[in-house]
Amino acid sequence: MIVTSALRLAAAGSAAMLLVLSAPVTGAATPPRPPAAAPLLAPGSATEPTPPARRFVDPARLDRPGTQVQPLAGAPAVPSPSALSWVVADADTGEVLAARAAHRKLPPASTLKTLFALTALPQHEASERHTVADEELTGIGEGSSLVGVKEGYTYRVSDLWNGVFLSSGNDAVHVLASMSGGWESMARQMQEKARSLGALDTHVVSPDGYDAPGQVSSAYDLAVFGRAGVRDPEFTRYCSTAYADFPAGSWSYGIANTNRLLTGADGVGRYPGLIGVKNGYTSNAGNTLVAAARRGDRTLVVSVMNPQSGGGLAVYEEARELLDWGFEAAGRVRPVGSLLPPTSPEGRAETKEAGAADARAVSVRGGAGAPAAAPARAGAVAETGGPSVALPLSLVGSACAAALVLWAWRRRVPRP
Repeated sequence: MIVTSALRLAAAGSAAMLLVLSAPVTGAATPPRPPAAAPLLAPGSATEPTPPARRFVDPARLDRPGTQVQPLAGAPAVPSPSALSWVVADADTGEVLAARAAHRKLPPASTLKTLFALTALPQHEASERHTVADEELTGIGEGSSLVGVKEGYTYRVSDLWNGVFLSSGNDAVHVLASMSGGWESMARQMQEKARSLGALDTHVVSPDGYDAPGQVSSAYDLAVFGRAGVRDPEFTRYCSTAYADFPAGSWSYGIANTNRLLTGADGVGRYPGLIGVKNGYTSNAGNTLVAAARRGDRTLVVSVMNPQSGGGLAVYEEARELLDWGFEAAGRVRPVGSLLPPTSPEGRAETKEAGAADARAVSVRGGAGAPAAAPARAGAVAETGGPSVALPLSLVGSACAAALVLWAWRRRVPRP
């Protein structure tokens, strides 16, 4: 039957349909060819999405072993830190300039407080006052770093954040977490925040970064958190504060930031233009650090996890090497990855062309009301060079098949 044949053509695809259009219809005179269909696209438009005019990177490259770097002519030699994992990236563009074992999952220690701050900072005004209850200081891990929060004392939220960033105070974290939904709720909130930033390696168990079974992050994720932090003025103000007074009832005492690159303590030279961000240490994680620095109109972020030689201060010197290299290598290396989540508005709008490609992808998936796609590694959109055109072609084929059925049926049924 003509209708059955036409329906089969819909499954066969548009190529087969073009052949049938030129064949005669059974039981009828050979019909004249139908007039050419109007073009589906406006004159001058491409038949496939045009790839974004930008430098594409392979997101899987950061999963490869060894140091990942793509030097151009005149590029300086990349350092060889002893850290198990590290990343150096441009904080403005999100381009990863070089990395080693970027997605290796390791205990983050107190560098996880960067994610805690990104999650909890927006929930309270700095001037808000809070009187600490005894139960808010329960469950603090043995050997934790403390700033000296006391039950019954009233603190401004800004005081508590100074305790988090400068003294890495787990007591201050516990109080702020209690004010923001509780310990377990905060862990869930942090996990959601990490996913929204495209940080897929992080698993939060203890919001203060205290070692806990299953709690991991990666140099990639920590760089993501650091980049997000230095783009937030409030976060930047806290993480770049070297010294502050911490209240203790009717008096106060001074506290110093434990990030030696910021203060120059313990013989570690201060790094010019350093913004912060956060250091950490546990016996399980070793020394960890997220640092950012600005030189001229360029801001870099580095993350260093667990140096294997050089002692407890090696994490600062290895971060220094990576920052120096990153500034010197500006414009002399091709990126090996991106800190931008491909599903974020920022990632989609990185260039006009990339934004247009993502807009086409959204329209194919069904618009803003379509279910959200599963998280993907940062850089996935750039790697593919635009959305697939398979679905639009199938829709065109189905429309052509339907038109063919209607045309054939009208030729078969006599008109009055």
